[in-house]
Amino acid sequence: MRVLVVEDDVRLAGVLRAGLTAEGFDVDVVHDGVDGFWQAREGAHDVIVLDVLLPTISGYAVAERLRGEQVWTPILMLTAKDGEYDEADGLDVGADDYLRKPFSFVVLVARLRALARRGSVPRPRLLVHGGLTLDPESGECTVSGEPVVLQPRERVLLEVLLRNRDRVLSKDRLRNAVWGLDAQPETNVVEVYVSYLRRKVGASRIETIRSLGYRLVDPDA
Repeated sequence: MRVLVVEDDVRLAGVLRAGLTAEGFDVDVVHDGVDGFWQAREGAHDVIVLDVLLPTISGYAVAERLRGEQVWTPILMLTAKDGEYDEADGLDVGADDYLRKPFSFVVLVARLRALARRGSVPRPRLLVHGGLTLDPESGECTVSGEPVVLQPRERVLLEVLLRNRDRVLSKDRLRNAVWGLDAQPETNVVEVYVSYLRRKVGASRIETIRSLGYRLVDPDA
């Protein structure tokens, strides 16, 4: 598995190279945003580890430019910043996962393997289903043409449901897709956010499949 590490902290980048190589990864390392963008654009990597605070251009800008050029390699963002809105910014510009420093190397490896299994899946700009639309980049959402304001986690949850419309998704799968390894399995966070979404997009659009999970459907179909 080939990994691109874009990290300006030379010491940390060296530690990541050594650790990931020991785990069997083929690792390329660059230390600024411009080099990271060109390496990611031109190289055949399975996953990208991208720091947010980089020289020349930020990790946010790198991710946004890559997605704008239809480069869909999974991106794991690293940051020393702590806050839900910083995480939401990363997801909004095209990152697939987010890890705050300091982080567990074991968790990093697990997330990279999970992202690599997902693969470079193209993501259309506008997701549409039964009168419901979502622009994953801008976060704009409409229901029957009327705008709906979504909070960051609601937006990510709706995106996951839209990309898997008419499929039953388990609570564990939704929890992992939206909250990653940060979520505790025993919490009811999925149920809570499904409830929030139902109030905004319509209860009939999200079915509960008993003992299995949830499914996004077209209520008029």
